[in-house]
Amino acid sequence: MVTPPAGTLDRRAVVAQLLRGRGEMLVVSGLGSPSYDVHAAGDHDGNYYLWGAMGAAALVGLGLAQAQPGRKVLVITGDGEMLMGLGGLATIAVAGPANLVIVVLDNGHYGETGMQRSHTGFGLDLADIARAAGFAQTAILRDMDAVAALADTLAAAASGPRLYVVKIAAAATARSLPPRDGVHGKNRLRAHLGLNVS
Repeated sequence: MVTPPAGTLDRRAVVAQLLRGRGEMLVVSGLGSPSYDVHAAGDHDGNYYLWGAMGAAALVGLGLAQAQPGRKVLVITGDGEMLMGLGGLATIAVAGPANLVIVVLDNGHYGETGMQRSHTGFGLDLADIARAAGFAQTAILRDMDAVAALADTLAAAASGPRLYVVKIAAAATARSLPPRDGVHGKNRLRAHLGLNVS
């Protein structure tokens, strides 16, 4: 494997761009920094922040997409978490939800455990893995024009699940902490979906 060029995009700017005009899209955010990024872009009753569930964001997104087939579901997670949940990509591809989009914020490092270099930092290509698994569309995004173009197509019809890797800078950002009470998060999302909360 060849060491890929480092990402340069600002993670907060990327997430803010993706969530502009989100409408009724449901958003699942991965452990740590992706949850801080989603919260910093604006708390929303349709956000489901994961805590203590590394590797689960994509599969939680799958479950939500299957339970709510009439709504778009966006998962925003990091490369470290996606690497931990690689098997989930095969399950998602087989299930084939056309309303699910996964965005991997890839800085090539494990940001929550000390910025050790991750497998993507050594050249592993998550978009290629998703493509091989059977995702309908995959791509690597390296500039904000591509991110803006993706934001414009998030709500578009698709033939199956999509995965996009956004190459971000490996830089520390301030934490923007959403509510961390799991029951509160579950009940808030259920109420947002018009489901029983008792």
